[in-house]
This record gives sequence, structure tokens and C-alpha cells, in this order.
Amino acid sequence: MADRPTLLLVHAHPDDESISTGGVMARYAAEGAHVVCVTCTGGEHGEIVLPELDTPENHARLAELRRLEIARALAHLGAIDHRWLGYVDSGMMGTPENDASDSFWQAHFDEAVDRLLAIVRDTRPQVMVSYNDFGGYGHPDHIRAALITKAAFERAADDAEPPLKLYEVATEFARLEEVRQRAIERGAQAWWQPAADETDEQRREREAQLARMAAAQGPVTTRVDVAHHLEAKHRAMSEHVTQLARTFPLLALTPDDWRELMPTEAFTLRASRVGVRIPEDDLFAGLR
Repeated sequence: MADRPTLLLVHAHPDDESISTGGVMARYAAEGAHVVCVTCTGGEHGEIVLPELDTPENHARLAELRRLEIARALAHLGAIDHRWLGYVDSGMMGTPENDASDSFWQAHFDEAVDRLLAIVRDTRPQVMVSYNDFGGYGHPDHIRAALITKAAFERAADDAEPPLKLYEVATEFARLEEVRQRAIERGAQAWWQPAADETDEQRREREAQLARMAAAQGPVTTRVDVAHHLEAKHRAMSEHVTQLARTFPLLALTPDDWRELMPTEAFTLRASRVGVRIPEDDLFAGLR
């Protein structure tokens, strides 16, 4: 492996990088690795969760606001090499934004892969990270990010310095009840927590969504200790003010809460061109 290991992470929108991989980004950047964060879309069609910011003017310039937010967030995580893939947020399935010709979901697949492949060949990562084929929770931009990452990994196989390992972000489903209980103590409500007035139909949909998420995820093969970097992750998430309310569980819980409940970030090793030994505690395991 090169003297300086390189980790490339492919995310759908600004804020995804901090939520799901902020800990590993901060850890590996602190260890001197070259950490490359690719953001596929500008997040133009996200919600604005703060009432005082939720204005027509801010929705019209949401891409600009989210660019500022991610720049501030990444500064907390260390020396991060940030790249934009250049697509427009696709919104949710079935919305007009999802059908728009300039959306990431409607983009020509091979063109999107080629854009990412150009970044892969420029940065030469040993390790690539994105989502599973369900995009973690079914968002079209997450699905598309996962699929082009897998395709770029495969198409780079014959390069002089191909990427060697491909990971998917994983959720620790077994720990969600503990997180839910702590969120309640902190005055927050997780989306997977039943509301007091939940109808039977809403309960079935909530449970079905959790089942779809669990079914799409492979086994957790790799848990990376990020306990010493949870303050940085928390600060990074806090910068995404248009998207993450203070009552969002990831922010309502303190770094000490996360050190107690979930001091690692979890991944599924999807492909490897080197021998591995499972379980792992390092994305660069077998490469150092």
C-alpha cells in the first residue's frame, strides 16, 4: 500500500457524511490518511427543519446553504478532500423532483459512474465506502450512490492501483432500542419510535420500513472505534442546521451518550481484492 492510505467515501447529500461516517472520517484524517468525501448532489430538495429558516427565499437558495453547511462540517472532521459529483437532489420516490431530467436518479448511469471513476483514478483509494443497494433506507439518491460506487469499484479492477476493499455503511439494529430509550430521556423522538397517536396503518408502515432496511443490510463485518472522535462528529452534524433539528436523536444524545451506547461505526465488507479476517476493527485491515 502507498505510504499514505486513502479512504474514499461516496455520499448522497450534504449531512450524510457526518451522520453515517463522521467518526471514521475524523479518525483516519487524524491518523494522517488521505480522506476523500464525494457528495453526489447539492441536497436542493431537502427539508428546512428550523422554522425561522423555513422561508421561500431559503428554499430557493438551499443548495448554497448546504454547501456552506458541509464546508463547516468537514472542517470539524479534519483535512478532508471534498469533491462534488455535480448532480441535483432527486427528492423522494414518486415526487416531481424524482422525475426531473436533471436529477441524480434520472442521470445516465454510465455517465455518473464515469464521473466517480475519474475521482477514483485521481485519488487512488485503497478503500471505498458507500451504502447498500437499498441506500440504507430507500432514498433514490442513496440507492444511486451505492450502485455507481459498486460499478466504479468493479470498473477500476484493471487499473494499475485499483481500489482493494469496498464497504457499505451498516446500522446496528440490535442497539436501536437502547438509543430510543436514551433519546426519550433527552427529550428527542426517533423516527422508529412509535408516536403516542400512531395509527395501525402508520405502525405497519414504520415496522415494514425497518424490516426493509434490515433485509437489505449484510452482516456487520467491521466495527471501527471512533470514541475519541465523537465530539468532532457531533460538531460536524450540528453544522447542518437546515437538516438536523436539535431534537434529532443523533444531536440530542451527547458524545458521552454515544461513547456508552455506540462507540463504533459499523460497516459491511462487500468486496475485497485482498485476504481478510472477519471481524475487523479497521477499514484498512489487511492493507497496512
